[in-house]
Amino acid sequence: MTVIRLQQITDLSHHFADPFIKAGDRVVDATAGNGKDTIFLVEKVGPSGLVYAFDIQQEALKGTEQVLREAGLTDRVRCICDGHENMIDYIEDPVNAVIYNLGYLPGGNHEITTTRETTEKSLKTAFELLASGGVVMIVLYPGHPAGQEEKEMLLPLCRSLDPDHFSSVHLYLLNKTGIPPELIAIQKNHF
Repeated sequence: MTVIRLQQITDLSHHFADPFIKAGDRVVDATAGNGKDTIFLVEKVGPSGLVYAFDIQQEALKGTEQVLREAGLTDRVRCICDGHENMIDYIEDPVNAVIYNLGYLPGGNHEITTTRETTEKSLKTAFELLASGGVVMIVLYPGHPAGQEEKEMLLPLCRSLDPDHFSSVHLYLLNKTGIPPELIAIQKNHF
């Protein structure tokens, strides 16, 4: 049994995405970073599935590829050194899940970060690519300026989604000091 830690928003992201991803699915890690979301997705889709892992930093993709090699899972992932806002250039078929872990690469250059503009464009594309019943998980970090700008864009955008087509949830830690990460979960309703 997997232990879920409420203080780890990334754990909650995986927990909420888990029931929506099955073997053979096509899914997206929109921000590969250190590879944790990629590994989660690869294990969920199994040998017949495919994960598209995006990152703008070659350093991040090298780390992700190393983690995948060590786990023997490289055959299920297409690592793409490009911004998530360009995912439409690489994906043609519907996807069942898109996971974002916004911000900067942990341990990397904090000046290189996701931005309001690229995240908004990417999210609109994700909604188009998302299969009926599919989910988008967004971990956001409003404790730095670019993260706060993304939050200021994301919350109104998610509130404005047509409730006949999407359901969205916003989760955050109420009793953590500072400005903790937050989670937005969106499902494309079944038609």
